[in-house]
Amino acid sequence: RLVLGCTARSRRVQLEELLPEAAGQRAVSRAAEPAEVAFVFGRERTGLTNDELQLCHVAVHIPSDPEFSSLNLAAAVQVLAYEVRMAQLEGQAAPAAEPGYGEAPASHAQLEGLFGQLGDTLDQIDFHKGRAPESAMRKLRRLFMKADLSEQEVRLLRGILSDAQRMARLAGERQN
Repeated sequence: RLVLGCTARSRRVQLEELLPEAAGQRAVSRAAEPAEVAFVFGRERTGLTNDELQLCHVAVHIPSDPEFSSLNLAAAVQVLAYEVRMAQLEGQAAPAAEPGYGEAPASHAQLEGLFGQLGDTLDQIDFHKGRAPESAMRKLRRLFMKADLSEQEVRLLRGILSDAQRMARLAGERQN
């Protein structure tokens, strides 16, 4: 699957940023695998929040006149639909990321479960040591989203995290 979040400006959310043409090519390429592809647009007035954008794999930015920094929703949809159609017609889709050797891709729910367990584990092992955990989690989320994890890979990572949580619990019991 591939989720492309459309934004009018660069954000603190550290995602790969694509221009519309590259986004259209990537979408067509991934759809041909076949994989599910979605473009996510924000509200007309405010766009996507950082939290919403963080759930996407990549950000799409449509360059516009600095005097009018964003397009209305209909215009943004039109630009991206055009680029997807052009990529289909030209057959010049960008090369897709290496698929997981025929394995089923992890679902959104599976990835969110992994991120929740990862956050809990990092808290339990005192990884953050007084620093803001949100920053580390944003970076780790980005890393795992780029990896395009399969269901099997998510299960493996969650097993590792479960063992780390168990070891942290045992270490805490020994200290008490």
